[in-house]
Amino acid sequence: MSLETDLLVDRRVLRRKLSVWRVLAFLFLAVTLVVAYFAIAGNSALQHRSPHIARIKLDGFVGDQTANLKLFDQIAASQAEGVIVRINSPGGTTSGGEALYDGLRKLSASKPTVAFIDGLGASAAYMAAVGTDHIVARRSALVGSIGVLVQYPNVSKLLDTIGVSVEAVKSSPLKAAPDGFTPTSPEARAALASVVNDTYGWFKDLVKDRRKFDDAGLAAVSDGRIFTGKQALDLKLIDEMGDEATAIAWLGKDKPRLKALPVEDWDKPSTSSSFPFARTGLAWLADNVGLASLGDAIRSAPETPPGALDGLVSVWHP
Repeated sequence: MSLETDLLVDRRVLRRKLSVWRVLAFLFLAVTLVVAYFAIAGNSALQHRSPHIARIKLDGFVGDQTANLKLFDQIAASQAEGVIVRINSPGGTTSGGEALYDGLRKLSASKPTVAFIDGLGASAAYMAAVGTDHIVARRSALVGSIGVLVQYPNVSKLLDTIGVSVEAVKSSPLKAAPDGFTPTSPEARAALASVVNDTYGWFKDLVKDRRKFDDAGLAAVSDGRIFTGKQALDLKLIDEMGDEATAIAWLGKDKPRLKALPVEDWDKPSTSSSFPFARTGLAWLADNVGLASLGDAIRSAPETPPGALDGLVSVWHP
């Protein structure tokens, strides 16, 4: 009986040990998966836990801003004590620029924000810049292009040449006009112009309010042209010429300790419906093999090709 009792006790002890090891193994696996996910996804509860200056990059075409708006909310709730918005963009959709402007004004209510135009900050990208508290640009940066545009091809002469016509039944003459298949009527052109002018007026009012222009000053900068950083400073489109260090110095003007804080990149989460982990994983891999520029390009690539976008655009391109 004593031997059987000893065996039974040993079995129970062994089972307990196995249970403990199973729990530890499960916890180890869970922690490993969580850390791996955060390493790939970028923004995480494991990062940005101490006071710092957050850096947001706005590169390339301005399209859907769902991911950036989520990012702004995360930064607002984080330990970031200031925000640098690094801009290198020709603009994009007017609605995308509006979303960025609104999001940055909301973020500015909780954190001091400064825009740094590193190379190009035009149209919808400039719209985003005026949503911050202060604008810095390099001397040779291109700034401005305040305006709204809608473009559409008209192939009616080509269709006439090859003997093809497109017929339509409309509920009213201005439905789906202009369509590009027939010459644009004066009424359709006027209706479209009214939409462009309405949004253009809103854009100008936004710039006038944020940059404290009078009517003459606004007229000098809002005819759609671009300016160098030096010209933009003289015209009061920006506040300072300089680089990112200049932007950091401005953040530390009222709070000197901010100058000593580290600058940490905040990368927006992918909103791609197809394999978001593959996208973020590729960007993370590129970063860690010394190809940071490739990683930035993967992260900032638009989900929808610019050529497939319809509607009003605020964009500059030679």
